[in-house]
Amino acid sequence: MQNLVDKAKHKHSLLKSEIVEILKDDSINDYLFKSADEIRKEFSGDEVHLRALIEFSNICRCDCKYCGIRRDNQKVERYRLEKDEILKLADFASSSGYKTIVLQSGEDMFFTADYLAEIITEIKKLDVALTLSIGERSYEEYKVLKEAGADRFLLRIETTDENLYKKMHPGMSLENRKRCLYDLKNLGYETGTGSLVGLPEQTIESLAEDILFYKELNADMIGIGPLIVHPETPLKDKKNGDLILAIKVLALTRLLLPDINIPATTAMETLHPQGRIMALKAGANVIMPNVTFEKCRKNYEIYPDKVSVDYSKLETDLKQIGRTISKKHGFRGNSDCPLT
Repeated sequence: MQNLVDKAKHKHSLLKSEIVEILKDDSINDYLFKSADEIRKEFSGDEVHLRALIEFSNICRCDCKYCGIRRDNQKVERYRLEKDEILKLADFASSSGYKTIVLQSGEDMFFTADYLAEIITEIKKLDVALTLSIGERSYEEYKVLKEAGADRFLLRIETTDENLYKKMHPGMSLENRKRCLYDLKNLGYETGTGSLVGLPEQTIESLAEDILFYKELNADMIGIGPLIVHPETPLKDKKNGDLILAIKVLALTRLLLPDINIPATTAMETLHPQGRIMALKAGANVIMPNVTFEKCRKNYEIYPDKVSVDYSKLETDLKQIGRTISKKHGFRGNSDCPLT
């Protein structure tokens, strides 16, 4: 089994059957995590990139079965920030030293591409990298947003298992999700995706397919998180995802795509007090602190009990594991400029 991990570490390639073997064997976990951490250090260094997250709308046209802000959840207090409010938060993030701002929302079509382009143009004056996480749009809309200055786009696929995708995403299609991701790649975005680990009926084999899809896409960012069930969703009686399995998927992703950016997701720390550190020691190199207004954060509840980032504690925790906070924009490969 160590030979399989070594193959991934040196060749950055594995067969589906080999990924499945590693995911099923917990006796190899320490060696897997250590190997992924070594590859992270070799290709991305010891800097951790902080991305300032602005959750600007919790209104969503989608009805994904695991998500707390799904369209049919009537118990959510909906909100939508004004342009000036978004720019105020972006200015605060920039003046606080953040080099990347992430604009995230539900699929709120009030925010047209042209309106978002106005906001992006203003934010880019702050000399920051800009990531969008706003869901599925047309090629033409993605093009408008890219031309306005957006650098990155995060669109998690959640699962590449077509039957499971249909069950979890009523009225949506895996084919269109993939179309969006390839459109983003073709337009020159640093393209991010990722999966939920622990969805009902999800198999180890489908998780292996997810990892191979990231490799096929040559994704630039991958977010892996365990499922945390929300009480106001159809999955309310299901179990949370397995944290260790999620970290194993993360580690294998690092080995196969050695120079990409991988966040230590908030969901991991929500499940375990050391979840974020565990992820950072298994290949992750990004953290996304939330800078949204306090009054809004509680209503952007994709899953319950979401933890926040304590900046001073974070610095201490990172120092203890030999990591530092980056001053760069943090493009793929720890570059201060987009790769061309």
